[in-house]
Amino acid sequence: MATPHDTVSVTLTVPTPDSMRGLGRRLAALLAPGDLVLLSGELGAGKTTLARGLGEGLGVRGAVTSPTFVIARVHPSLSGGPALVHVDAYRLGGGLDEMEDLDLDVSLPESVVVVEWGDGKVEELSEARLQVVIARTLGGAADAAAAEDGADDVRDVTVTGIGPRWSGQDLSALRA
Repeated sequence: MATPHDTVSVTLTVPTPDSMRGLGRRLAALLAPGDLVLLSGELGAGKTTLARGLGEGLGVRGAVTSPTFVIARVHPSLSGGPALVHVDAYRLGGGLDEMEDLDLDVSLPESVVVVEWGDGKVEELSEARLQVVIARTLGGAADAAAAEDGADDVRDVTVTGIGPRWSGQDLSALRA
């Protein structure tokens, strides 16, 4: 079980969808086979955009799109690196029991597994994981004015490494 000293964290401001994809590419450079990445945030926060950048950074085959209706997609590597297993747990109500049908525990050792909406559902797959929380920086009445000047795309992204795999890792490389 991870202890408080087994966590590292960085918070970034991401101004555009292209910047979110760039963050995904930088994050991919830190990942290795066996890594579990949980993406959380409201609908439209940019989880799939970040996953698209991860796929680009990992050099995988196929367009990384939302797997909402197929639940999971496997994107093999084109460069000999790990495959990307992209999961959308939004429609899955149960915890790990319901996820077992996806055989993520089999895929994890040789792949990078990215789970959107995985909070409370897949943490038990690994003692170490990256938790990525994406939040809009604006809210309420400011949204209408922000939409007019393009600022509605701005997100605060907090990346937290949990467990021994991430202990002591320098996540500052994620800054643009």
